[in-house]
Amino acid sequence: MIPESFIQDLLARVDIVDLVDNYVPLKKAGANYAACCPFHNEKSPSFTVSPTKQFYHCFGCGAHGTAISFVMEYQGMGFVDAVKELASRAGMVVPESEGFSPEKQGQTRSLIELMAKAAAYYKEQLKRSPKAIDYCKKRGLTGEVAARYGMGYAPDGWQNLQAIFPDYNAEALKLAGLVIDNDAGRRYDRFRDRLMIPIINPKGDIIAFGGRVIDQGEPKYLNSPETPLFEKGRELFGLPQARQALRETDTAIVTEGYMDVIALAQNGVGNAVATLGTATTPVHVQKLLRQVDRIVFCFDGDNAGRKAAWRALENALEALADNKQIGFAFLPAEHDPDSFIREYGKVEFDRQIAQATPLSDVLLRELAQRCDLTSAEGKARLIYEAKPLLLKLPTPLLRLQLVKRLAEASGFAQEEVERLCELRSFRPAAPARSKRTAPSLTRNLLRIVLHQPQLAAQLPVNLLPDTPERAALTRLHDLARQQQGTLSYAALRQQLRGQPEEALIEQAASELLGLPFDEAEAEVEFRDTLDKLQEGEQSRQFHELQRKALQFGVAGLSAAEKQAYIQLLAKPANRS
Repeated sequence: MIPESFIQDLLARVDIVDLVDNYVPLKKAGANYAACCPFHNEKSPSFTVSPTKQFYHCFGCGAHGTAISFVMEYQGMGFVDAVKELASRAGMVVPESEGFSPEKQGQTRSLIELMAKAAAYYKEQLKRSPKAIDYCKKRGLTGEVAARYGMGYAPDGWQNLQAIFPDYNAEALKLAGLVIDNDAGRRYDRFRDRLMIPIINPKGDIIAFGGRVIDQGEPKYLNSPETPLFEKGRELFGLPQARQALRETDTAIVTEGYMDVIALAQNGVGNAVATLGTATTPVHVQKLLRQVDRIVFCFDGDNAGRKAAWRALENALEALADNKQIGFAFLPAEHDPDSFIREYGKVEFDRQIAQATPLSDVLLRELAQRCDLTSAEGKARLIYEAKPLLLKLPTPLLRLQLVKRLAEASGFAQEEVERLCELRSFRPAAPARSKRTAPSLTRNLLRIVLHQPQLAAQLPVNLLPDTPERAALTRLHDLARQQQGTLSYAALRQQLRGQPEEALIEQAASELLGLPFDEAEAEVEFRDTLDKLQEGEQSRQFHELQRKALQFGVAGLSAAEKQAYIQLLAKPANRS
């Protein structure tokens, strides 16, 4: 866990305008800055950045957040990595409670420098190797695409890296995965006579290599082992290079090999990435769905490709959302994406991606093939096989559609499928009746508090009427009471991640962008609003006591109620 105090210090030090302007050129627009949104395609700027509140909001797609969430969304990072990235920019050291030490951070930087040095060596060797250059030409790869992916060549031979690493026996070379020690203690280069492809993280650091054999040999593809820099289940090849195309197409194409990605890019398809010697993981899917609304897994049409597709489907389920789509494009059995696009071209490949089979169809088709749906036993097995998959789905709308289709295929009623799979009923309960009391009052109060968050600590939560804003105001009140020192909207916003009130607070904060607020006037309006709340509560108490007095007589009131009734009766507002 990263201490909350550090996150607040970080947000106070990072200027979101400077940060965003490094990625998206901003233009002054009144008190704020504007640009075309980096998260969806648009012609007119609707993406606004507030320098005073330190947040961004897109009026087109609803993207909203702080400097941390911008780095998460734009670079496809997780929360911790985004904090580390911003801390590095600000010259701060992240004080993690577990696993962090300056020595470990220094080791990471040292390994990254080794990988960069090795990559430069491999690139130079590619230029000097007619054999490797000829292989690239046969694959139809140009110098431009080779440069884009930083391609190189590891020459044949056992200890070529000794030419650039004089201390060839250094432990760091083994830790980085560049060399291997055999059982006899002899050290040699891991990669030999291979086309070398650097694997780059979202920050642009080389963290691993993939090596493709040039002549005959096994294995055809060799990846770096897992190291302190590289975890296969978290990384995707080609993601940094694909970032612009992902935003333009809002679709990520996932392939099984990095040569597929490179071949697709060579032929004009820039939004492809690849897993790295491992099945697709939920982390892969989550990372991509932060950047696009649609993922298409493009695998070979043979049995191995279909098995890979099923593993991808299982791991994608828990990362799905109702506003996201996942599809599967199965190429002819004799083709992979590389050979297919070279034979049929971009137009035909694009058509395959556009017509990809939806995840729900693949799921039901694969389950049906495992079961004999002409028998009672087969229909029962269909529901049995579907149950763990349905329970993984966090998306109620897609789950409802699957339940309906499973009911049709199995002959069970929809309610029976829900019960057998231990799912909650999808029928929404009737909404609870709530008091219709002054929603505009609490909405205005919410805007004032978001403008001056320190006022949240002064909210009389017991007086807040039962409106949609009440829970948000209560949450802000609790956070402000826990906070010491100056409180900003950006700091508050980070503490609201994943909370039920997050969306309502984002919406209210976006309304601030068009409102001129004066600090002194805001505080006066806050006091006036609290006075109105107090008057409203006193009026409610008075009418309740008056109703009781008329029904039971004054004698029916307790001593405390009599005293309160007399005091309220003396107020002009209640006498009228």
